[in-house]
Amino acid sequence: MVDAQIVVTGASKGIGAEIVTLLAAKGENVVGLSRTGTVPAGTGFACDMTDEVSVVEAFKKIGERGPIKALVNNAGVHILGAIESLSVASFNETYALNTTAVMVASREAYPHMLKNGGGVVVNMGSFFGKLGVKDNLAYCSSKAAVAAMTRCMAVEWAKDGIRAVNVAPGYIETDLNRDYLQREKVKAWMGSRIPVGAPGVAEDVAKLVSWLCIEQVNFLTGETIYIDGAQGVNH
Repeated sequence: MVDAQIVVTGASKGIGAEIVTLLAAKGENVVGLSRTGTVPAGTGFACDMTDEVSVVEAFKKIGERGPIKALVNNAGVHILGAIESLSVASFNETYALNTTAVMVASREAYPHMLKNGGGVVVNMGSFFGKLGVKDNLAYCSSKAAVAAMTRCMAVEWAKDGIRAVNVAPGYIETDLNRDYLQREKVKAWMGSRIPVGAPGVAEDVAKLVSWLCIEQVNFLTGETIYIDGAQGVNH
């Protein structure tokens, strides 16, 4: 039986990779889920987060190792499309990973958190969840749904000692978007729109998420924490 585990979905790249790396460096027993099972730190399990059977099997294996004290629902997809031409397939693909997978993973983690005597679910939302953004109907609405799901989890599971927090990043530079964000036109626009002057980095988000997973702040639950350099409140 291992120490209580922290499970991170979408752990092979970007913010997820940074989260598992930081948690492992802090000595946490971290398990990363990805399609290939390859993660930069901790223990990796192969899991297709859009396949309910795959998610159920992954959490069964993780539960056999020991209890779970935290779940980070980080896996996501960003598909652009104008509303007038947005296909149902693209809309459903967005929701399958950004929203439905959050519900399934949280549901499957629940009994293992009970075994641990409580825990925390950290959902990865977006500041787009409170904005109207051109060509982003599917993404914005899926992330708004994650915030609502977080509130429901917090209220329903409070009696079990399980908290839920929604982390909502703004523009974050990762290995997936670095070339785009380094374009001069994009840098100029970011500098004019983000009060701190530039996008954040994956380590910023990882530090916040690791704190939420490790520290037992019992009265913090059901909230959305925006980490966007104040862009979302900039007039």
